[in-house]
Amino acid sequence: METEERRSRLGTEPIGALLPKFAVPSIVAMMVSALYNMVDQIFIGNKIGPLGNAATNVAFPLTITCTALALLCGIGGAANFNLSMGRKQLDKAERYVGAAIGMMLGLGLLLCLAVRLFLEPMMVAFGATDKILDYSLTYTGITSLGFPFLIMANGGSNLVRADGSPTFSMVCNLVGALINCVLDPLFIFTFDMGIAGAAWATIIGQIVSAAMVAVYLSRFKTVKLHLKSLIPTAAFCGPIAALGIAPFFNQMAMMVVQIAMNNTLTYYGGQSIYGSEIPLACAGVISKVNMLFMALVIGIAQGLQPIASFNYGAKNYQRVKEAFRKALTAAACIAVCAFACFQLFPRQIISVFGDGSAEYFLFAEKFFRIYLFCTFLNGIQPICSNLFTAIGRAKMGVFVSLTRQIIFLLPLLLLLPMAFGIEGIMFSAPVADGMAAALALVLVAREFRLMARQEA
Repeated sequence: METEERRSRLGTEPIGALLPKFAVPSIVAMMVSALYNMVDQIFIGNKIGPLGNAATNVAFPLTITCTALALLCGIGGAANFNLSMGRKQLDKAERYVGAAIGMMLGLGLLLCLAVRLFLEPMMVAFGATDKILDYSLTYTGITSLGFPFLIMANGGSNLVRADGSPTFSMVCNLVGALINCVLDPLFIFTFDMGIAGAAWATIIGQIVSAAMVAVYLSRFKTVKLHLKSLIPTAAFCGPIAALGIAPFFNQMAMMVVQIAMNNTLTYYGGQSIYGSEIPLACAGVISKVNMLFMALVIGIAQGLQPIASFNYGAKNYQRVKEAFRKALTAAACIAVCAFACFQLFPRQIISVFGDGSAEYFLFAEKFFRIYLFCTFLNGIQPICSNLFTAIGRAKMGVFVSLTRQIIFLLPLLLLLPMAFGIEGIMFSAPVADGMAAALALVLVAREFRLMARQEA
């Protein structure tokens, strides 16, 4: 009865009411993930200063990697689960959920082990200078212990939402974030643990969130999970990876760009009046702020996923198009508001993350306004990429997810500084944002024409 009710809701309830039910909890979950890093950076910046902010920026690529693995398993598992439910294949739906859980556990442990073995070379490769290295080793050495829990909390929340419990997935992540917010000032200031205190506060919150997700998954509502379903097999891991590969590659592309940016900022910053550490610290703050905005957009894209997947599987193409248009409109409204904030209040936003020299604030304001100039367009690509993933067009989803970061931004990030110095790094982002948004809209328009022909 519960399964039939869920089918009826995804297939018949008005999109305007259905989308917020799935998007809002997803937004909260993504914002919580962003806030984990942002809260750490705020307290670290006020305790240690720009060097502490720079250290968390050096460690950030590994957090992005955790998010990538969580989305690979979570989005891929949820998309296959919803497609199977739309086709009334309940046995397959159960196996997809179980395989996704097994993948998250295995990949989380492997990543933790790899970081523990190669910690210092990783930090140096990610852009750590001599002044930053000790801070980054301390912070990342501790937070790496929480990687399996972070992946389970973020990836498992997608499965919880797909099961029809978006509110609970939101609560799981929210509880972990609140714990982190409470423990951060306690550990950093009261116990005087410094950057290590921020790291311990982070993983304690992640452990609690992961435990709540695990308890829910043991009592999955739509299908009954069995222990044998948790064993990943190629028959189910392959389709999960195929539909989760787009958001995975999008995050991994962000990681590659982050590493390239850290190193170019350090190199070209050393040739400027700002030095190597100031650009690295400012970029870390700005990336965390932008991550908060992108969490809103990605949350809307993830809320679109179960609606688009189910209705595409059921061949209700008009509902797929309507859900996409409403999701894109919501993302565009948020993007315009974020653009206004980034252009009007950069100094006020930067000041939240601690004090610094006159050069620090001069570079930060300039970087904020130029690098994030095309924020008003940045809701388009994630929505389009997630649509392709949701309807089973994995290769197209991967391509769209890679356009901004790898195809456009990375080459610009390497080439423009050669001609314009450190300012070339700033201008690389708005150029890439505009090209990626335009291409994504063209490809979705073509996909809608294909749907129209299938419908006819």
